Amino acid sequence: MIKEAKHSDSLVKELASIPGGENLNLCIQCGTCSGSCPNIDHMEYSPRQIIAMVRAELSDEVLSSNTMWVCASCYLCTVRCPRNVKITELMHALESIALQHGLSNRKTSTPTMYKTFVDSIMRNGRVHELGFMISFYLKSNLFKAFKNAPLGIKLLSHGRLSLKSERIKGLDQLKTMLKETQTSGDIH
Repeated sequence: MIKEAKHSDSLVKELASIPGGENLNLCIQCGTCSGSCPNIDHMEYSPRQIIAMVRAELSDEVLSSNTMWVCASCYLCTVRCPRNVKITELMHALESIALQHGLSNRKTSTPTMYKTFVDSIMRNGRVHELGFMISFYLKSNLFKAFKNAPLGIKLLSHGRLSLKSERIKGLDQLKTMLKETQTSGDIH
């Protein structure tokens, strides 16, 4: 279920305070970003539409869409923008705000993957690939695991995937740093 957002400030102000969102108002709605995007067919709204929607304060629609989660971070939009709007960073800023407000989109499992990835790092200090994938599939779609099982078995048989997780030295210090970063709102 999609949660309702409770915004204290406008989304424009919130984005402007995050690196990547500061040039939002420079956009002239030319559509170059959308025309450059290789994932446009998978997005609910184009990058140009997202910027227009942010300006129109359609916060819930923007933050519960799949658009920012589908962004491939290829930077074509950013490189080609005639006004130097950093659209890729804007998409990452929108991801961060969506997570802060607890908004989600059922059409993508990327937020679940991000959280599972960070949880693996918090447990071990590094990603334990097998544990990460098992946890991710249990949280998102267990049936997709069966599709990738042959690849996992092949990786295991060639020693490229470890059954045992390894913890790094200094894990407590790393956890302290990560928790501090999470508190400041930089990662989720």
